[in-house]
Amino acid sequence: MGFDSPEFWIAVLQIIAIDIVLGGDNAVVIAMASRRLPEQQRNKAIFWGVFGAIALRVVLIFFALQLLKIAYLKIVGSVLLLWIGVKLLAPQEDGGHKKIDASAHLIGAIKTIVVADAVMSLDNVIAIAAAAKDSLALVIFGLVVSVPIIVWGSKLVLALMDRFPIVIIGGAALLGWIAGDMMANDVAVKDWVVANAAWLKYGAPVIGAALVVLAGKLFIAGALPAGAPVDLATPDQKKE
Repeated sequence: MGFDSPEFWIAVLQIIAIDIVLGGDNAVVIAMASRRLPEQQRNKAIFWGVFGAIALRVVLIFFALQLLKIAYLKIVGSVLLLWIGVKLLAPQEDGGHKKIDASAHLIGAIKTIVVADAVMSLDNVIAIAAAAKDSLALVIFGLVVSVPIIVWGSKLVLALMDRFPIVIIGGAALLGWIAGDMMANDVAVKDWVVANAAWLKYGAPVIGAALVVLAGKLFIAGALPAGAPVDLATPDQKKE
């Protein structure tokens, strides 16, 4: 895929959407890790922490791209991606960031940001590797565009997700779409799909998206009392 390819820009938009939907908590971590620093050091901590987090994520996604070339691993990855999508719609529990310690030193804050981002980014890595379709250049381009949006526009992103839950539902559906597409393109079944069920090329993504949204709604319905309003906001959004 080149810059003149529609598939390239569709994949870029998917990566940006994935990072924005799944990266809200990462923005909260960055804020919490650097909150004890003096004002003049806080921006440095955020810059170098984000730089390190992007570099580490590119390395992790590189290995994920290699692994997804092995037969059946795309199927396994797609199942995990479906679960991530459903979990995104599930009611959130309190205390998600209580273990993130703020540091009074620049190096300590940078280390906390990088380590915490790595721990929290498994879902991002799997989803972006699936959307990138074996292109590391696409991964880097998408991350360079989306991560600054998350970090410096985190309050706006979180406010939009809080005010318009449809954004979260759309993000979950996107993960299901990518999971369905990835499953139909696994090395072990790709030739069979082309020969015997070509409709799955377009049908599998639709089924995946619908499955995530339906399962997510059932998850919410089972977790809340009858008649209770659905609230997709995270605990951190509720505090603001």
